[in-house]
This record gives sequence, structure tokens and C-alpha cells, in this order.
Amino acid sequence: MHLLILSDIHGDFSRAVKIEEEFKKADAVLFAGDFSQLFKTETGLPILNEVMEKNENLLAVLGNCDAPDLLKELEKKDVSVQGELVFRDGLFFAGSGGALKFTGETANERDEDDLMSDLQVVRDRFAEYQDSENPGRWNNLVLIVHQPPKDTKLDKITAGIHVGSPALTDFIKEYQPLLLVSGHIHESAAIDTLGNTVMINPGSFAEGKYAVAQIQKENGEWKVVSSSLKQI
Repeated sequence: MHLLILSDIHGDFSRAVKIEEEFKKADAVLFAGDFSQLFKTETGLPILNEVMEKNENLLAVLGNCDAPDLLKELEKKDVSVQGELVFRDGLFFAGSGGALKFTGETANERDEDDLMSDLQVVRDRFAEYQDSENPGRWNNLVLIVHQPPKDTKLDKITAGIHVGSPALTDFIKEYQPLLLVSGHIHESAAIDTLGNTVMINPGSFAEGKYAVAQIQKENGEWKVVSSSLKQI
């Protein structure tokens, strides 16, 4: 499965014309939140529609700049994984939207318990879907979150401080998903690993940053066989 990974469009999708081929060859587009421009939540829905015009195989969560009500539109279009467990092409997708307190003024700031409540569905179904050959792992699970996990390459702001979610880091260690996609911290575009989990923050698409990854099943086990950060 070829994945196009985006985050933090922030109302500016103009660069999409430069990666038309990426949209065409993607089996799915994973979006880690912030359709909307900062403090202009009304820009979110038009951007959502534009993304789906490029590739309707979208799987997404909200960001901290998106109005919480935009989740209803994602659900109507059947592209939300926020607080849900979605099965496609042999993989499960789940996600958490919004972010921890940022400025105190963006539309979708939540506390740690709220963020993690979106992933309760993983806890509830883990016993059913964990890897029978490697108990303690959910080998075909992909998480899409806006807030990155703490103390990784994905969550460091310019001052060098890690601002991610400690609870999410613990969650990854416990459940070992195949892939985690995050956003939010524009200056921390990176690929990292935590145990068996590949983690990607593609950076802000409003700044021309994105990522691609290839997932395939080899000898009965799902693997991220390649991943790379891109700049338009």
C-alpha cells in the first residue's frame, strides 16, 4: 500500500498542483489534522473538499486549529478515524484529533485524557486483534494523531523542548502499532522509531512538506518497507 502523508494544510492547498502524481498513485492519503487556517475555522471544510477531489481515499483526524464540528463533516464523508477503528485493505486505522494546550486560543485544544479517549477503541479491541505470533503487538494497526508523542524526533520545538504527549508515548510502547502519523509541530518534520513502531511527522503542507510510505505484507507480517520526507 502506497501512502501519501499530509498534515497542517492551514487553509493553503495551493502547492497540491505540484504533486498531482503523488495523489494519483496513493492508495490512501493519511491526514494528521489542521485543515483550517489559524483562527479561521471556516476555511477547514473547503480544504477538506479540495483534498478529496485529489484523492477520495482519505483517512483523517482534526487538528487544534479545526473547529470540533468539522468532525461531523469527516464522518459524513466516511473519512474520519478519530475515536474510530477503520479496516481497509488489510490494515486497521485509528486516530486522535486536536492537541494539548497550545496558545489557549485555538479551536480544538484538549487535555491528555481527552486525547487518549479517542484511542480507547484500540484498548477495547486489542485482545481480539493483537498479533498471535507476537503477543503485545497489533501488527497491522496504523495510528493517525495530531499531537505527536513526547520525547521523539516528532515533537521538538525550535527552543529544543519536547512538547508531545507523554501518554501517547506510553501507548505506543504498550501496543506497538505498525505506523504512527502525527503533525502539529511544523519544525519537527521527522521519521523516528519507538520499538517496532515507525513514526512520521511530515511537517506542514502549507510549507510544502509531506511524506510518503510504502506498507506491504511479507511472510505474513506487515512492514513499513520504505518511508521518506519530501519538500516541494
